[in-house]
Amino acid sequence: MRLALPRWSGTLAVKAAVFITVMCCALAALLGVLVHVSVTNQTVGEARDLALSRLREATAAYEAGDTLEWDAGVDPPDLPESLRALAVAGDRGTMVGAHRGRPAMWAAGPVDGNRALAVEVDYSQGARTIAGLDRAILWSSALAITATLLVGAFAVTRVTKRLHTTARVARRITAGDLDARVDDPRTKDASRPQDEVAAVAAALDSMAGSLPGKLLSEQRFTADVAHELRTPLTGLHAAAELLPPGRPTELVRDRVAALRTLTEDLLEISRLDTGRETVELDTERLAAVAERVVRASGTDTEVVVVRDLAVETDRRRLERVLGNLVANAHRHGRGPVSVTVDGAEVRVRDHGDGFPEYLVSHGPQRFRTEGGARGHGLGLTIAVGQAEVLGARLSFSNADDGGAVATLTLR
Repeated sequence: MRLALPRWSGTLAVKAAVFITVMCCALAALLGVLVHVSVTNQTVGEARDLALSRLREATAAYEAGDTLEWDAGVDPPDLPESLRALAVAGDRGTMVGAHRGRPAMWAAGPVDGNRALAVEVDYSQGARTIAGLDRAILWSSALAITATLLVGAFAVTRVTKRLHTTARVARRITAGDLDARVDDPRTKDASRPQDEVAAVAAALDSMAGSLPGKLLSEQRFTADVAHELRTPLTGLHAAAELLPPGRPTELVRDRVAALRTLTEDLLEISRLDTGRETVELDTERLAAVAERVVRASGTDTEVVVVRDLAVETDRRRLERVLGNLVANAHRHGRGPVSVTVDGAEVRVRDHGDGFPEYLVSHGPQRFRTEGGARGHGLGLTIAVGQAEVLGARLSFSNADDGGAVATLTLR
């Protein structure tokens, strides 16, 4: 089972701060241990050498029968037991211990009668030196970690701020604002170092700059193709009308009619793409418009009025939107199909397999269908375009109990 991390753990700034903190702590701990071990070994070594030197002098004095110095004695009570046992066993050794409540370096060796001759050297200064060194290491490490973390956080925040700006511009471009640009100063000054964030910003600006031209070329191509098809289609339609009655003639006329519909849809899309469409506003009651659309469709569609409302809208465009939604519900869904008017909201629902996932997430895309559905994806594309001209919002979803739901919200 994978551990679920909190949402904030995914931000680059937090990850960088955690990384800097961990690395600073690890480095401070490593350096602190090395310095502590080095100074401790040096301090202990000096005290040990002094204690062994005095032990040799005390041993010589004891063997010569001279009086021992004040810091030497046979079997002193404060001598650590482990060092006493070592001396009694015939070896010499040293150990840090205590003498009269203060740190001391003991050195002991064997003397006659299985006794231990020991000397002690004051180790208070060495202990204070090591303790002070440890405190200095802790404080300096904490200060270094804090300073490094602040400087690192400042540097990372500057980078993440630029990344957030780039992401925000990318979202604006996705939403249709093709004039949005990052305009990173580093991309305009060749003398400044170009980092990876500047490279991403420059690539995004370059892509955004090329999009309008590509979209304009696509729109012109669509319009030109549709216009060029109109003339031969008119002649083809006239020729089809002259054919003798029969099944082949019906098939030809049916295909010519479908091709004419497709051409008119392409022309309508090209006009919507230009963004120059104007609306002719009038006061319309939504329930009456919905009933008129259903009658014109000639389909078995139920109109449900929860709350009727009079709105200022373009009746022709509104009927075009609702007509396409009703036609799409019958063509790609299953009955019963209903149109529900609830205030400024009109819902068209069927009980089929529902909209494809890409359509719910990103909206309709021309010439794209899935699941074996027939069509070119133009009906819903036109509905969305006409809704935008009306200043309305058209959204798509799937009902919990099955079926597609298209919701038109008028403003």
